[in-house]
Amino acid sequence: MSEALIELSGLYRRFPAGETEVTILDDVNLVIERGEMVAIMGQSGSGKSTLMNILGGLDSPTIGSFRFAGVEVGSLDDDGLAALRREHFGFIFQRYHLIPALNAEENVAMPAIYAGMDSNDRSERARALLARLGLEERTHHRPSQLSGGQQQRVSIARALMNGGEVILADEPTGALDSRSGEEVLKTLKELHARGHTVILVTHDAHVAAQAERVIEIRDGRIVADRRNDAGRDEEAAPDRPAPPVHPKGWAANWGRFVEAFSMAWRSLVANRLRTLLTMLGIIIGIASVVSIVALGEGMQHSVLANMSSLGATNIDIMPGSGLSDDRSGGVRTLREPDLVALAAEPYVDAVTPLNQKGLRVRYRNSDANATVYGVAPSYFDVRGQAISIGSNFSTQDVRRQAQVVVIGESTRKALFSDGSGLGEIILVGNVPLQVIGVAEAKSSGWGGDSLEVWMPYSTAASRVLGQQHFRRITVKVREGVPMKAAEEALTQRLLLAHGKQDFYTRNMQDILDSVESSTRNIKLFLTMIGVISLVVGGIGVMNIMLVSVTERTHEIGIRMAVGARQSDIMRQFLIEAIVVCMLGGAIGIGISLGIGALVAHFLTDFSMIFSAQSILTAVLCATAVGVVFGFLPARRAARLAPIEALARE
Repeated sequence: MSEALIELSGLYRRFPAGETEVTILDDVNLVIERGEMVAIMGQSGSGKSTLMNILGGLDSPTIGSFRFAGVEVGSLDDDGLAALRREHFGFIFQRYHLIPALNAEENVAMPAIYAGMDSNDRSERARALLARLGLEERTHHRPSQLSGGQQQRVSIARALMNGGEVILADEPTGALDSRSGEEVLKTLKELHARGHTVILVTHDAHVAAQAERVIEIRDGRIVADRRNDAGRDEEAAPDRPAPPVHPKGWAANWGRFVEAFSMAWRSLVANRLRTLLTMLGIIIGIASVVSIVALGEGMQHSVLANMSSLGATNIDIMPGSGLSDDRSGGVRTLREPDLVALAAEPYVDAVTPLNQKGLRVRYRNSDANATVYGVAPSYFDVRGQAISIGSNFSTQDVRRQAQVVVIGESTRKALFSDGSGLGEIILVGNVPLQVIGVAEAKSSGWGGDSLEVWMPYSTAASRVLGQQHFRRITVKVREGVPMKAAEEALTQRLLLAHGKQDFYTRNMQDILDSVESSTRNIKLFLTMIGVISLVVGGIGVMNIMLVSVTERTHEIGIRMAVGARQSDIMRQFLIEAIVVCMLGGAIGIGISLGIGALVAHFLTDFSMIFSAQSILTAVLCATAVGVVFGFLPARRAARLAPIEALARE
């Protein structure tokens, strides 16, 4: 006695129609034994296709029991139904349902992808099946390059890829000419002879006559179930080959991931323009973020470098109680004894006073406005500025109030053009002074290209500026001495000398910290603008992917029919979104690096600073955008009902 493979009991299928329901299958009771060739026959609208969809796990009954090999199919979840379709059923559709972008071999091999079969074994089996069906010369042809009969044979080969214990054929000859139809029927009878259970759905009595059992259905009810001796092949001996063994565990999962990536990539390549437009928002967003971060880093580095050039280890001492003290100009207590006392402190590396005033400087027919400074010889050490031509004035020059000056590079160019100016006499105000050195060009930290002249502070006090007190004393702290401790020590030293707090100090490190904090906030603000553009790009990716899901609904239905799990569909679309975002991110990074190269070429004193961290962050951002904004389209694709997806052409 044959074994019951399919058992239907009290099965109903109803569909909503407005406020009522339409019954398509009405109390269907049916048993199909393993190895039978059964034809389900009926006119259009009789319910035969709906019955086949339920038998193949593409649809579910409203009420009733469907058991396959003793297992209640209604108790299976979506993945369980996918496994049933993948491991036991092979579908042959009237409209073939081949994916246009894949060739014959790839269409046939598709079910084995979701079964986890190795790619080499998969290709070998697909080619063998096509050869068995007379298509060995057509393995690399796409569906559009095949005739209707050839496409149907590809569909048959696909049904057999995972073993095809049960072959479900829905009007397999309906779209074929008579010759191709006879070839397909012959193939189905050969499969039956090999031991496959074949279920034909047809309205053609000639096709039904090829089966050994004919079930007639009318208005959703089985009205006849008879044996057909003409369709029986007494000499046929069931010898269906054992289904292929599929790997399990991580190897199968890795294989499905690789295939999902491959399919995603091919889909993107096949739609290049759409892919490029999808990436455009990500390209702009990533390029903006990376460029803004690099600009911010460059700006911060430039500002801090300029500020540091003024002396990161310097402490300024000024008269009064603070910058807002209106009476500070009348405080004249910072004098030479303070300078001497501070220079003797162990934590002091160098000290210099500073007085300054804007005056006219002249040499022959050339004159200009310049800032004139009265300083100590250690001034250039404190400021970190070298003498490029000639020499600095000395302590001896200070003691004897020597009429010598060091001029800046801009001053040299203004007064002497191409000459060095060394040994020449210039008028500062109305005082003649000899040029003994030229200091290297150095930014003031605030931009500009000012003309500067330095002379001994004693000379400035007695001959040029006419004041004995100092506007500022700058102390350079020895390396390794904490700035706060040094600042407190010199404050105490001056308090002892002055007897009161008539001065205030300014630590350059505090200014640097303040500037760094400000530039960091500016950089963060600009980065957030770039992030907004990245989010806008992500929304664009989501919208295009949603459109892609709609356009490829039929393809999704085909993949589900051959056994793809919801996770397989979701993985493919999620990978597509991630690949789009990562490609867009890579292009965006490349554009940003190109902008950096242009900035470096045209701006010699400023450059964008790219860090591995910012580039890595950009890559992670692109990936995150792909995951976040690709999730909704991927989930929507995965949740499509197989039968509804297949119905959309």
